[in-house]
Amino acid sequence: MSRFGGFFNNRWFVFVGAIWVQACAGLGYVFGSISPVIKSSLKYNQRQIASLGVAKDLGDSIGFVAGSLSEYLPMWALLFIGAIQNFVGYGMIWLIVSGRMPELPLWAMCILVFIGTNGETYFNTAALVSCVQNFPKNRGPVVGILKGFAGLSGAILTQIYAMIQVPDQAAIIFMVAVGPAMVVIAVMFIVRPVGGHRQAFPSDDSSFMFVYSVCLLLAAYLMGVMLLQDLIDLSHTVIIIFTVVLFFLLIVPIIIPLYLTFRSDPRSPLEENLLLEPQKLEPGKSSQSGTESPDVIFSEIEDEKPQEVDLLPANERHKRIAHLQARLAQAAAVGAVRVKRRKGPRRGENFTLTQALIKADFWLLFLALLLGSGSGLTVIDNLGQMSQSLGYDNPRIFVSMISIWNFLGRIGGGYFSEVIVRDYAYPRPVALAIAEIVLAIGHFFFAMAWPGTMYVGTLLIGLGYGAHWAIAPAAASELFGLKNFGALYNFLTVANPAGSLVFSGLIASRIYDNEAEKQSHTHNSLLSSPLLFGKMLDKPRLVEETLKCEGSVCFFLTFMIMSAFNIIAVVLSMILVHRTKVVYASLYGKTRS
Repeated sequence: MSRFGGFFNNRWFVFVGAIWVQACAGLGYVFGSISPVIKSSLKYNQRQIASLGVAKDLGDSIGFVAGSLSEYLPMWALLFIGAIQNFVGYGMIWLIVSGRMPELPLWAMCILVFIGTNGETYFNTAALVSCVQNFPKNRGPVVGILKGFAGLSGAILTQIYAMIQVPDQAAIIFMVAVGPAMVVIAVMFIVRPVGGHRQAFPSDDSSFMFVYSVCLLLAAYLMGVMLLQDLIDLSHTVIIIFTVVLFFLLIVPIIIPLYLTFRSDPRSPLEENLLLEPQKLEPGKSSQSGTESPDVIFSEIEDEKPQEVDLLPANERHKRIAHLQARLAQAAAVGAVRVKRRKGPRRGENFTLTQALIKADFWLLFLALLLGSGSGLTVIDNLGQMSQSLGYDNPRIFVSMISIWNFLGRIGGGYFSEVIVRDYAYPRPVALAIAEIVLAIGHFFFAMAWPGTMYVGTLLIGLGYGAHWAIAPAAASELFGLKNFGALYNFLTVANPAGSLVFSGLIASRIYDNEAEKQSHTHNSLLSSPLLFGKMLDKPRLVEETLKCEGSVCFFLTFMIMSAFNIIAVVLSMILVHRTKVVYASLYGKTRS
């Protein structure tokens, strides 16, 4: 029984449960499949569907309530609240679309979409807060993998729906309402912070590499399945087999906690020693002799140590800091030194959201995220119109591809940013700057509209956008602490709809409409020519067709603007890198030889 208890409390079991939560948590990515059903059933126009899309984006990103509750409620309660919101919001939409409930006005439908999608913020908060606390030494990989599965959930849910194949189109809304809620409720007591997690185990590296391998295999598999289903008319039996294999790949990571728990030597001597280490210096607790807490002594060290200490080799730096810490602790114990009390924490310590909001570093991170992820989301939201303007009849392949690249960007962003901080003790935001350079190049490719631009552009934008959501939350947890990570993370997510509102709502849509109007006037002038008088009866139909913008001119200026703003984001990220060098040197300098 002790081994079963150890399995349930194994942090890798929690991580696998969080992966399953995230695999069905990206409700916003399924909206592209739901909106046509709502539009046809309720006779909505495109502007009304766009209003529902705005409500979806807001619900997907505004998680202040979830972030605040994460400080007071257990994780299972957050997951349960999110499941109820998801079920109620999309469940009522299904009842309305299927005719089982009377139609509601548009504003009420927007509220339902907001409620249903807002459940995702509770899923994300519970999963990320639990696993970042369980793996404080591996924040990059953890955030990247979890956010990656959230980005891939749209493709996963779409494949499951393809297996169901029911004649009722509204069934996809029913699946979105019931499926995620059932999965989350099934694992809600698994996803939580567990004890004995303040250290890194020797098995962690191999375990993460196994998960990365599964992620790459899953991405390649889904890409192949999507291409086959798009190009070939497959039988229902084959689709069922594909979906069963998908389920198997999602379950495979459970091998890690099973192996770590039930192997013959469940814990090596080195791991035992590491387990005892945190008890010697438990943050926030005073020693029996009544000396000041290690957190306070650490703050005094930051005040007292010479600046050149941070430039010393790792071994010498640790000796100097340990010596200074011992002197301060002894002086505080005998009353020779009165430890100063600061009004606020330093970077690397635990901040509240209010304390973080008055720090320049937090706003540099937020603005870089707004410019980078906001421009990337604009591409994702307008991918259908972009592909049509460049002459592609079927935009679904690009929607599926950018979903896969988004997933790989999150996985890769978490992995490579972890290499930067662990192997070189360099600030994680440098990886954010690299992702923004990738985005700037991707936007430039779209602006030029060269042959094959859609394929190269979706690759670059998907990777760059996805990397932002692996790097930025991990950097926030390092600079502003883990204690209030839920509130900090959910404030950062506001950058997504804010950036999309600026780039998509104020820039891209206006430029697109202006170019469409110009093309419409040109066609109307041709129709008014006497040579075309015999075709005047067809004028209304042709004018309606010309309202759609065609050619690279539709998005050229938009992409050049977004490329320029991503260069500004690179500058902001590098300023943050310069300001946080000392913090990362103190956090990860010991890994350097």
